Amino acid sequence: MKNFISAHDVADIDSLVRSALAYKADPLKDRTLGAHKRVGMLFLNPSMRTRLSTQIAAQNLGAEPIVFNVDKEGWALEFEEEAIMSGNTVEHVKDAAPIMGNYFDILCIRTFPSLKNKEDDYSELYIKQFIKYSGIPVVSLESATLHPLQSLTDIVTITETLAEAGQAPKAEGRRPKIVLTWAPHVKALPQCVANSFSQWVNAWGKADFVITHPEDYELDPQFTKGARITHNQDEALKDADFVYVKNWSTYADYGKIYCNDPEWMLTNEKLRLTNNARVMHCLPVRRNVELSDEILDGPASIVTREASNRVWAAQAVLAEILRSKG
Repeated sequence: MKNFISAHDVADIDSLVRSALAYKADPLKDRTLGAHKRVGMLFLNPSMRTRLSTQIAAQNLGAEPIVFNVDKEGWALEFEEEAIMSGNTVEHVKDAAPIMGNYFDILCIRTFPSLKNKEDDYSELYIKQFIKYSGIPVVSLESATLHPLQSLTDIVTITETLAEAGQAPKAEGRRPKIVLTWAPHVKALPQCVANSFSQWVNAWGKADFVITHPEDYELDPQFTKGARITHNQDEALKDADFVYVKNWSTYADYGKIYCNDPEWMLTNEKLRLTNNARVMHCLPVRRNVELSDEILDGPASIVTREASNRVWAAQAVLAEILRSKG
């Protein structure tokens, strides 16, 4: 694995999932793999779980993680080629990234969409420029359109939960039904997590995958192709084994809120339609807006497990890259 930006960078998802669960069983089994290696972690926007879990993962492998909050501690970066830098930007990525490549062995980057210009956000210019100019492997800690570490964690958590129930995900036969449902929110959020979850579940290919949302909240088809899409939440929830709850803003008329119907919030009453489904969310969550207290604090929620598994997903990815580097 050279970079980790999307599901397309992974040759075998199940193998990476097994690696993550092996690290969960024995976190320090490869504690010298990253010895004398540095993992740079650049944040262009805030983070809690992604930052902490990746730091722990690097340390478990014997590597030294170094965090730099570019948005608060560094110069404003320019990413456009041939830019005339007479505005607010101070340093071009062409100058900064090669230095990062000399400082670190792996570069982890978290960016965020503007939600103002779809073409700019979906071009993934920021992370692509770091890949182009750093000369070292790049790991996405969330980008303008995707959140691959979160999605790998989600597949790890689903696989682990099925195994505990004595079930194994299958490519054929009775497959778990996974539902991604839109939820209300107080502000416009990006499509990153929903895009990424859709991409990974489809690439995994071992689930009956349904996406449900109000009209006008369709996601980019490049990520959802292979899923069944419905505007009827009750229909989608019927017999579901896993329900992934997430808000996102509109994609076609980019970054807008058209509907904020509280009826889309998941409750125990709606959960009765499912096959005793487990409920997932990437966190942070707006309680009693996106998800009800009764769900989050009840037996159906595996949100805490999901967030805790972030360490093992990150560790599996970093280990794969370290081995590829030799």
